[in-house]
Amino acid sequence: MPRAVLTSQDVVVEQLHPEYAAGQFEVSVAAADPVRAADDSVLVRQTIRAVSHRHGLRVSFAPSVVAGTVGNGGHVHLSAWRDGRNLFDGFPGSEAGLAAAGILAHLPALLAVGAPTAASYLRLVPSHWAGVFACWGVETREAALRFIPGMTGRPGAANLEVKCFDLAANPYLLLGALVAAARDGLAAGKPLPEPITGDPVRLPDVPRLPTTLDVATDAFAGTPMLREAMGDALFHAVVAVRRAEADRLRDQDPADIVAALRWVY
Repeated sequence: MPRAVLTSQDVVVEQLHPEYAAGQFEVSVAAADPVRAADDSVLVRQTIRAVSHRHGLRVSFAPSVVAGTVGNGGHVHLSAWRDGRNLFDGFPGSEAGLAAAGILAHLPALLAVGAPTAASYLRLVPSHWAGVFACWGVETREAALRFIPGMTGRPGAANLEVKCFDLAANPYLLLGALVAAARDGLAAGKPLPEPITGDPVRLPDVPRLPTTLDVATDAFAGTPMLREAMGDALFHAVVAVRRAEADRLRDQDPADIVAALRWVY
């Protein structure tokens, strides 16, 4: 039913299948330009809520729905095209590798945009496919950045998946921040580090991403590139809202945090 309704709204559903946790499903929609992709993210969620309500069901897109279990991610898949060619086909030696290096370098700060609630950090647990380590790998699901080469018969399908974000994020703000980080990587010209293989929790010296909203917000507040990209008013608003959200739930235990946010998203 949701697939049919989404198709009628010109949203192409590429995958809809059960996921890891009980009652959890993954929905993947077709690639689009950043603004259309953000529009689709909002439309998909609103449609699923409406169809579920019609059948007497309630849906949560919160990063953590039941404390202590696997949460809901909001993975972002990125590619870049010029003259009909996907620049990620040459990854990581192409410009796409430099763009990815910019995203990787700024992931701690980007987490304040893409994982914006206290519940987000209950989801960001090692060995749960949440991408909690600041590294990249080819088809490595525990890395924050997973490069997907594509499949035989689908030229141009190569893309970069950012796994550490969730659906509490404002999709417009998040995609804008990712584009800014990618542009910064192109300007810096620093290549990606070597890829990792396997679960990074078993590897020495692989940095962990922020484990609290406070730490992510501090990283964001200390990133002039994002301030320039967003403008002072929006940048300071993000900092203020994140600090207020962290303060509101600071002394709550995980079950109370989850209960407070379960039906907000």
